[in-house]
Amino acid sequence: MNPTVAAVSDLVSAVRKDGKPVVRLRCADYGDEWVVNCDVYPVDGLSVQPRTAGPYSFGTGGEAKQFVETSLLALQILGCDLA
Repeated sequence: MNPTVAAVSDLVSAVRKDGKPVVRLRCADYGDEWVVNCDVYPVDGLSVQPRTAGPYSFGTGGEAKQFVETSLLALQILGCDLA
């Protein structure tokens, strides 16, 4: 596993649909870059292990925040709840 991904530990949000986790977004500041990592849970009900999306690297905290906020808005539009 990428050590950058393993170090991402600041939970930003957990997104749920019908009470089940859908996406967990995490963001961390590494000094010269901000990294957002996502765990995406299957909604087919056949498996419970999430898949990792990312890491997505940004030059500033503002860019990382905009990515997270836009992602959360899109998930809300798709009917997910923010936990």
